Amino acid sequence: MRPFFARRTSWDLAPNRYTLALEAHRKAGKELLDLTASNPTTVGLRYDEDRLLRAIANRESLIYDPQPKGLLKAREAVTAYYAEKGCTVPAGDILLTTSTSEAYSFVFRLLCDPGDAVLVPAPSYPLFDFLADLQDVKLARYELVYDHGWQLDFHSLESALRKLASEATACRAVLVVHPNNPTGSYVTERELGELKRVCADGAMAIIADEVFLDYALADARPLTFASNHATLTFTLSGLSKISALPQMKAAWLAVSGPEELKGDALQRLEVIADTFLSMNAPVQHTFPEMLCQRGEIQRQLIERIRSNLADLDGQLARQELSHRLEVQGGWYVVLRIPAKEPDEDVAVRLLEKTGVLVQPGHFYDFAREGHVILSLITPAETFSAGVRRLLQFVTEE
Repeated sequence: MRPFFARRTSWDLAPNRYTLALEAHRKAGKELLDLTASNPTTVGLRYDEDRLLRAIANRESLIYDPQPKGLLKAREAVTAYYAEKGCTVPAGDILLTTSTSEAYSFVFRLLCDPGDAVLVPAPSYPLFDFLADLQDVKLARYELVYDHGWQLDFHSLESALRKLASEATACRAVLVVHPNNPTGSYVTERELGELKRVCADGAMAIIADEVFLDYALADARPLTFASNHATLTFTLSGLSKISALPQMKAAWLAVSGPEELKGDALQRLEVIADTFLSMNAPVQHTFPEMLCQRGEIQRQLIERIRSNLADLDGQLARQELSHRLEVQGGWYVVLRIPAKEPDEDVAVRLLEKTGVLVQPGHFYDFAREGHVILSLITPAETFSAGVRRLLQFVTEE
């Protein structure tokens, strides 16, 4: 008998041990020190609520004005955002989307026929697998390697391309996360140069996820892929992280590259966007104000990230079994612990014994055991107490 549902949704939906352990812990009403915080609206930030609410109450929102790329004033706010970074991105090269996930779906649909491939980094977050399945796109991994800092492994990237070629699978793009989640590593100028060469040789585009771009821990300003005109490039970002407003569902897609290719891409993307209809009007009218408020929110978050990182380093200095890997930006840090058992087992036992919740490395496609991921936007008191219990747990095991 023919299966009732499409094969693209045939995921294993059974809850894993980690999820079951967390559900049981919460159901029992036990203390939980959650070091996995990813929702900025629940970690005690101070928003300018009055200004945001006044901006949302805009009478223009009552008028339906469908613009496939999004309202001009909202796209001009994105143009101004890049101008502050020394990068010229015309409003006509920007499309507004309800999320970076939607932007990914637009780009995958634009570039890939069913069965075509996109190269994605490992480690990185697991969202890509689901997005690719839904668009009938195949993913191939290339590695980030750690040697006194994270680096793109171009040998593994070239090997992945050769393997796809041997399978007669077309690779349409290389995806980078800048900075990576969870490694917190930025793509360097040298790596970008090599990436442009590889993509030009293979007639591939670059897809750059820059949702954490603004959260650099060093004083140097990181590059943005929106300034790359040598190869066709799709730069994704949005207010979920930049302004810490995930509930507003406001993101964008900026297109850059050789003029002819860019123009063709934008025409096709406009049809795709028009097919799905534009973002809701109240959010578009509020877009400039939400983007304007990012400075104060980012200041609070970076202050907390640096404070938690300093606390972590202080506690790590008092023991010898665990250490953190270098982090250049973003909201997360990778902790290296003794690899005595699978990371998921460690995370489950840690939760059950100490009430501390961390994410195991395999969630992010780490090649080896012995990694757990901590959120640096966790409220300071919870973070400090959780790290203390975590390191004590590792020492006593």
